[in-house]
Amino acid sequence: MNIYVLLYNFGTEKEGIHSIELKGRTIVLMFEEKDDAERYCGLLEAQDFPLPTVEMISIDEIRDFCTKLDYECKLVEKNFVPKTAEDRLLISPPQKNLEVETWNEEERKEENIDKNIDLNSIKENLEKLL
Repeated sequence: MNIYVLLYNFGTEKEGIHSIELKGRTIVLMFEEKDDAERYCGLLEAQDFPLPTVEMISIDEIRDFCTKLDYECKLVEKNFVPKTAEDRLLISPPQKNLEVETWNEEERKEENIDKNIDLNSIKENLEKLL
């Protein structure tokens, strides 16, 4: 099965893959649909990240790569609907690096961090694309 990943400096010696940090883990995003990968690129660009390129690659190759580097990989499936705050990062990059502590469920409740904050960030990112 082929999937799409986001690469920086594709084809150069400085080639790198886009990843996110979550709970102290490095996660490489894999997209089932090219359109979803391109949309994510647009959101990154709207946040002044360098623009990655979308490249098709074998899912086995990415899994091997992640295993060797002790990374995790997450597949963003077609018609993916996030169910948690963590899932939202698979369709919309964070505005800034998040502290690991904010992903603790109990602390989120105590700090009253709710879905509206994340939904507002997603809305802002989408509006920047227009």
